[in-house]
Amino acid sequence: MRVLAVDDERPALDELVYLLEADPRVTEVIACQSATDGLRTLREREVDCVLLDIQMPGLSGLELAEVLRRFRQPPTVVFVTAHEQHAVEAFDLRAVDYVLKPVRPERLAEAVRRVLADTTPPAPAAPESQVAVERAGVTRFVDRGDITHVEAHGDYARLHTTAGESYLLRVPLSGLEEQWGEAGFHRIHRSLLVALAHVTEVRTEAGRTSVVVGTHGGAVELPVSRRHTRALRDVLLRRARA
Repeated sequence: MRVLAVDDERPALDELVYLLEADPRVTEVIACQSATDGLRTLREREVDCVLLDIQMPGLSGLELAEVLRRFRQPPTVVFVTAHEQHAVEAFDLRAVDYVLKPVRPERLAEAVRRVLADTTPPAPAAPESQVAVERAGVTRFVDRGDITHVEAHGDYARLHTTAGESYLLRVPLSGLEEQWGEAGFHRIHRSLLVALAHVTEVRTEAGRTSVVVGTHGGAVELPVSRRHTRALRDVLLRRARA
């Protein structure tokens, strides 16, 4: 994989290049100290991925990423920054990852893995699983794809659907988290799992984050705990690039 690293701070750029060159999956690293030089390089050479700082003099990393979107075959973008507040803009620009400084080797290695996964064609989707639920002595089969979120209910889990209905399932939330993780259900709170496919908005206000899921009965806003905010942001960024 050929990588272009762009950062106006020389020590940070040198460290990034050092870590990238130590990764056997990276075959070439090109370094630039400004977004303008990076753009000039990209017009002359092809790379698979661009690692961008955000706050740089002149053309910012976000502005460069916007330009790259107009390329016929744009490279994958990973933002590397000391600031968390630009994550939503990165999400809109379809970045595959958002790495915070100081960059840890294992975190950068994970970003490289995500870049490689982003270029691999997705496997065909499996048929939706059905979930057997009981209500008043009647067993119904609910498509898992119709479940928007799951709420802890003691030793049970309450399933909420796009139709605005809810059902109790005799499985604890932790059990569903393990069983349904690969199907796109993500923990956002100690008492909540959300189906990422049904998330329509991410809201941040006064330092608190929430997600909105849509149902036939209207939108439902669900709280995201501080503990789970960063992981949720990362997984949404990955899905945006899929």
